[in-house]
Amino acid sequence: MAKSYEKAGVNLEAGYEVVSRIKKHVASTARPGSMGGIGSFGGMFDLSSLAIKEPVLVSGTDGVGTKLKIAFAMDKHDTVGIDAVAMCVNDVLAQGAEPLIFLDYVAVGHNDPAQVEAIVSGVAEGCRQAGCALVGGETAEMPGMYEGGEYDIAGYTTGVVEKSKLIDGSKVKIGDVLVGIASSGVHSNGFSLVRKIVSDAGLDLHAEIPEFSGRVLGEVLLTPTKIYVKQVLDVIRQCDVHGVAHITGGGFDENIPRILHEGQGIQVHEGSWEILPVFRMLEKWGGIPHREMYNIFNMGIGMVLALDPSEAQKAISILESHGEKASVIGEITDKPSVEII
Repeated sequence: MAKSYEKAGVNLEAGYEVVSRIKKHVASTARPGSMGGIGSFGGMFDLSSLAIKEPVLVSGTDGVGTKLKIAFAMDKHDTVGIDAVAMCVNDVLAQGAEPLIFLDYVAVGHNDPAQVEAIVSGVAEGCRQAGCALVGGETAEMPGMYEGGEYDIAGYTTGVVEKSKLIDGSKVKIGDVLVGIASSGVHSNGFSLVRKIVSDAGLDLHAEIPEFSGRVLGEVLLTPTKIYVKQVLDVIRQCDVHGVAHITGGGFDENIPRILHEGQGIQVHEGSWEILPVFRMLEKWGGIPHREMYNIFNMGIGMVLALDPSEAQKAISILESHGEKASVIGEITDKPSVEII
């Protein structure tokens, strides 16, 4: 027992309990190539187990942002881990990479083993959805840095893609269509504004909202970020995908242009997909100009694929076979702007 350290606010025994609690969650994410388990100084993966001739590694790191404040207010901690995984794996997916490994970092003010287990159980669920292995992580107890019950979580992933199959936007051309895949909600961006809207409007996170079929507002906002890995990789295997955009912070205006070339722009046709009720409500409650919403939120589209028009229906059919809602939402134009019609 490290009594002196405990007097400073760090409970090593609680840390040992956390490791014991999360072992089963980590083990549930094992996949071909996984090596060892938690407890080593570094996480390992056997790249030679994959039938890839010229592997290109694609890495990404991200966090959940101030969506965590909603989790604290709702005292619900088993979904933010899914968000952490989603924000990372969806990014590497945009290069056509299959996520292989994931590592998480959880920083707490006080180590509550049950709370940390709930967080990591969400990370493990996200990893299972993405097909990647949780190979390590860190739980840091940092007294004085966080208020009681609060924490931060971030993640890191590495994926792999055959060099010849790398999606870098170089194939994107004028006339390509944009296939949008439905989001599950706000995902994990824009929550500083979401929280301000909720506060300014005097809304109760625990109240049922008729427009959300009677669901509690806080639970709607905590809906986990959708993980698109398996369904989009299936499209990539069967179709010639020219570009992939993950719709995160900055919405349509910032993210779709990342796959374009000089002299290219996009035209998006509102009405070709469902704008989820949560966005209608945020626009109304916050008095936000409608066009500005597209520069902040995903507006019901979490991922966009650019393809030749001849491939669009095939891609949509594949996505629908995975239970996704997908549709042609626009096209690449020769006008360098983001136009919402």
